[in-house]
Amino acid sequence: MAPRNGPVLKQFLGHARLMLPALAVWSLLALPGVGQGRGRGWGYGRGNYASTAQQAAAYGMASMMRSQGQLNLDNSEAAKNFGEATSQAIDNRKKWTETYFEMRKINRDARAEEAPARISHEDAIRLAKEVAPPRLGSTQLDPVTGHIEYPLVLQDKIFAPYRSELDSLFADRASSGSSLQFDQWQSIRQTVSKFIEVLKEHVQDYPAGEYGKARVFLNSLSREANLPAG
Repeated sequence: MAPRNGPVLKQFLGHARLMLPALAVWSLLALPGVGQGRGRGWGYGRGNYASTAQQAAAYGMASMMRSQGQLNLDNSEAAKNFGEATSQAIDNRKKWTETYFEMRKINRDARAEEAPARISHEDAIRLAKEVAPPRLGSTQLDPVTGHIEYPLVLQDKIFAPYRSELDSLFADRASSGSSLQFDQWQSIRQTVSKFIEVLKEHVQDYPAGEYGKARVFLNSLSREANLPAG
């Protein structure tokens, strides 16, 4: 036996099937950001929600413009920060350079203060004369004949070749009126240098005092090549 209310239930189910599409649309429009308007979710725009396609497009354009503006602001801040960083780097480099050259100047000034004072040309000549070996007297080097009276140590037979060479050179100097040619002057200096080298090789063979006298004599003889006789 069929239920008493069977026809009524059948009729209700039929109406429900017809209402399902409307309910689906209402549920979609009730979502946030979709079709908010009059009352609760219907009508024209309210708040940040769009009620029409044009309004949604306008909202989208406004949102895009806000994003672009924020991007431009961020880029401006980044450029500003980069500029400040570059300026700071330049300032730091400048300060480092100034400090470097200032330290060099301080170091140069300190070394200049500690360096010995420069002497004049006249002082240099005076000092050279003071440290130069003394001139030989006429009893040591005859200005007329050019005869050389050697100290005892330099009369040793091992020095005979050098004595003979110097005797000849100074005899020529005396006979020429105290004027020497360049080759004569050079020969005297070279012979005396060889004389000194051989003397140094035999330093242990002579008393210290006599060795010292011999060295001073040879130094003076070398100096005579630069001076006029007498």
